Amino acid sequence: MPNDPVMLLSYINTQLRDNYESLDELSKALLVDKDTISEKLKSINYTYDKEKNKFV
Repeated sequence: MPNDPVMLLSYINTQLRDNYESLDELSKALLVDKDTISEKLKSINYTYDKEKNKFV
């Protein structure tokens, strides 16, 4: 998983769009902490939108 926030944003949104119905599902499947992802993306002003199932 990318460490750079911008690359991480692209990776996570692609995974959510193509493979997972929620951030919870993604975090369980990839064995990653969703709060860590959220905090890293919050640093570049992106937050998770449940309805859109992506970081916006």
